[in-house]
Amino acid sequence: MTAVALLSLLTACGDGADTTGAAQTPAGTSGRTTGPGTAITESPVTQSGGAAPRCHTSELRASIGRPSPGAGQRNFPIVLTNTADRTCTVRGYPGAAFVDSSGKQLGPDPKRSPDTPTTVTLTPGRSAWAGLSFASPEISGARTALPTALLVTPPDERDPLKVTWTAGEVPVAGNESSVRLTVVQPGTGG
Repeated sequence: MTAVALLSLLTACGDGADTTGAAQTPAGTSGRTTGPGTAITESPVTQSGGAAPRCHTSELRASIGRPSPGAGQRNFPIVLTNTADRTCTVRGYPGAAFVDSSGKQLGPDPKRSPDTPTTVTLTPGRSAWAGLSFASPEISGARTALPTALLVTPPDERDPLKVTWTAGEVPVAGNESSVRLTVVQPGTGG
């Protein structure tokens, strides 16, 4: 075998990146898990070379950003901020679950928007956000509940962060009761 052929073979087996430098994901894999507030990702990211590791729950702080009302909609950015002293990444959908004072989940898990996930790199102190939205219960006629908190689970993690919910009632059943989430993206959504 020539040196060029051997080098080509070794490169093809390399770091999981295609010729464009994009990370490859093994076919048939999914980060989807079930359970209240469990994070959901479209597919795991294969880290290569000098890519930053993913952010863990213990390295993040969750908060709810300033609401952005829309035509009959309530829209909230769920903000994840890197509190660690290292750079890390997030990718996909966070988990989100409204809970009452006893920790019982109110309503079903949010539905995911059909967005394409991208990896967001968070240097220390930087944030990423995902959109949380639902139809205004006064307009939709959905059955509602008043949560005390929103459990936010960072993508690819199992441990949630608890955020006090002060934005009123949320839909839990009936017409137009779906709560929706978008993928994480850079910034604070505000």
